Amino acid sequence: MTMSEERRMTIAKEMASLQGEVDDLRKLVNTLLTIIMEEADGVQSGAAPMPPGAPRAGISM
Repeated sequence: MTMSEERRMTIAKEMASLQGEVDDLRKLVNTLLTIIMEEADGVQSGAAPMPPGAPRAGISM
């Protein structure tokens, strides 16, 4: 195996490793964005009761 073939093999292995890391980070970012976008009090989803006198829109946690 020549030097350039070995270098190509090394680069291909590193690229595969980095692609795996990118995929893992993409999943993490999507999970974090989902958590951030959810309303903490559940008002948006209707899961929590609406407090008396609370405005219906314009509230963000």
